[in-house]
Amino acid sequence: MAAYFLAVSEQDYQRVADLLGRRPRGLEAVAVADEQGRPQVIRVASLVDEKPFPTLFWLVDPALCYRIDRAEAEGLIAVFQGRVDADQLLRDALDRDHLAYIKLRDQCMSAAVRAGLQSLGFADVLAARGVGGIADFGRIRCLHTWYAAHLVVPNTVGRMLDEHWQNYPG
Repeated sequence: MAAYFLAVSEQDYQRVADLLGRRPRGLEAVAVADEQGRPQVIRVASLVDEKPFPTLFWLVDPALCYRIDRAEAEGLIAVFQGRVDADQLLRDALDRDHLAYIKLRDQCMSAAVRAGLQSLGFADVLAARGVGGIADFGRIRCLHTWYAAHLVVPNTVGRMLDEHWQNYPG
């Protein structure tokens, strides 16, 4: 899998719309695509419909989404949360992951989006929100958002999920 940012073509919009079942809002780039060019992760604007949108990366690959759906339904978030709660090194790693995500989101923000956030009074909202909009950096709320970000820039929860899948394939 190669991570990259591509200008969004009409074909990309259509591919993502087909995957989501609707036309995507706030789509700024295809962040990760498979070897055939099919979008797996998209990058979304930080301001969508005049509201702050903290989720920079959105997982659109149906097979990965389903696999993560199953993992979440089996209680994997609680298992991972237990590991994090019991391990200061993991908590510190999550803090670093959130701070890196905030920095990357800020770097990806266009001048127009930044100005829009400022004019609507939301300039500081995203500065305190990490992966998936999480304010409490010690909590794992959604494996989809973590894994989407992981496919672009590896992170702790994504590595935990990769390790889980290596130990329990399928």
